[in-house]
Amino acid sequence: MKIDILCTDPNHPVHGWIEKWFEHNQLIHDIKRLNDKGQLRGGDVLFLVSCGQVIAADLRTLYSNVMVLHASDLPKGRGWNPHIWAILDGAKTITVTLLEAEDSIDTGAIWAQKEFSVQRSALYDEVNEALFEAELSLMSEGIELIQSGFQPKPQRDESATYYPKRTPANSEVDPTVPLVELFNEIRIADPERYPAFFRAFGETYTIELKKVTKDE
Repeated sequence: MKIDILCTDPNHPVHGWIEKWFEHNQLIHDIKRLNDKGQLRGGDVLFLVSCGQVIAADLRTLYSNVMVLHASDLPKGRGWNPHIWAILDGAKTITVTLLEAEDSIDTGAIWAQKEFSVQRSALYDEVNEALFEAELSLMSEGIELIQSGFQPKPQRDESATYYPKRTPANSEVDPTVPLVELFNEIRIADPERYPAFFRAFGETYTIELKKVTKDE
């Protein structure tokens, strides 16, 4: 199959996992990894992975299937950064959905879903590892479903909920709040792109959080 994978953020941590999937499947399929919609070449499948660009209908028609990976139990949790908002709300399990791309965000028919657990102690990179493993599994499953003739199931819009897009300002924490109460906010902040931070004494400080072993 002729497959394109579009991830528009060159600094997104998912790239290493996309590379793993590419290496595992490159001898089976014709795969290209792209970072801008202007590079789309058409084919059998387009996977949109952490894609920040709108892929309009005229571009989607270049492919037999355009699939989006979204980290929520759709139709609940449409919108931006759903697994981050869910963890902040206390979620212990995250559902990742593989769905068909449509003009309206996260409204397409559902191909498959996969769950992963979020330990209370898990940090950003550990959550990502579980998330990206689920996404790679769904990509492979999506190809198998296409080949089998499976038809995706439409969503029920009446039960839909929406999350807003997170901004760097969402990583700010209140230094007057006990650390144990801030742990959830700090652990899900991207330490490279959007680190948790606080303001005090006329300065701004970022927070680094990592696990250590007994020997460290």
